[in-house]
Amino acid sequence: MNDGSGDAHALLTVAEQVAVEAAEFVAAERASMLDGAGVDVRSKTSRTDVVTAVDVASERLVRERLAQLRPGEAVIGEEGGGTAGDAPGAVTWVIDPIDGTVNFLYGLPDFSVSLAAQVDGVSVAGVVVEPVSGRRWTAVRGGGAWLDGRRLAVSQPSGLDVTLVGTGFAYVAERRRRQAAMVASLLGHVRDIRRGGAASLDLCHVAAGWLDAYAEHGLSRWDWAAGALVAEEAGAVVSLPGQDPELGADGTFVAAPAIAEDLRAAVIECGMGDI
Repeated sequence: MNDGSGDAHALLTVAEQVAVEAAEFVAAERASMLDGAGVDVRSKTSRTDVVTAVDVASERLVRERLAQLRPGEAVIGEEGGGTAGDAPGAVTWVIDPIDGTVNFLYGLPDFSVSLAAQVDGVSVAGVVVEPVSGRRWTAVRGGGAWLDGRRLAVSQPSGLDVTLVGTGFAYVAERRRRQAAMVASLLGHVRDIRRGGAASLDLCHVAAGWLDAYAEHGLSRWDWAAGALVAEEAGAVVSLPGQDPELGADGTFVAAPAIAEDLRAAVIECGMGDI
């Protein structure tokens, strides 16, 4: 695959540089907010689906830096939208300026800046940076996945009954109810369920073996573009929205190979494909 530059590592260098700058900005804004400065908030698809002025400013920073470092390349962002480059082999940058905005708004530390470079719709380089801890999750297609210089590998659970599964929920109430019913049913098959609130980090946690698997409906490209590459390069079985009809049209499924087949069967049995 042509990565548009001849070197996916060059794309990762840019992604990491820009995402770290954005994360430092977000961390500073969080500190001001916690000191009482406040932050402007508005709703998107529902009252529970929020965007802050910091999300918008973070994405603006990323777009401006990419325009300087990689001029002319397409950008897709959660807040600013955009379309993929249409020329074969063209690079498209995919931004989530704050993944886990609700966590950010409440003062919880579990949120990230996520940035990936895609070619022909496939992520070839990606970075997820945590503004509070400073951790950097990185991956290059074919080159492995890393956390702060330590190579990552998925877990090897001995069975479904000792599998720890991450998930998330939509912002529309009716879909949340269906997702909750699926998770309640799945609890009878697995060790436990975790809901962290930032899909990019959950996917990285699968890569590190901190979770054994992750399954959710309704993720957008910016939610998974970097994190799913990190998980895949760490050895996870990855199915993205539209790739497995039995998991639903917009189902994301990421799992350690040792339990992937059994977990896929279990989530289908519990109704994942019907959400």
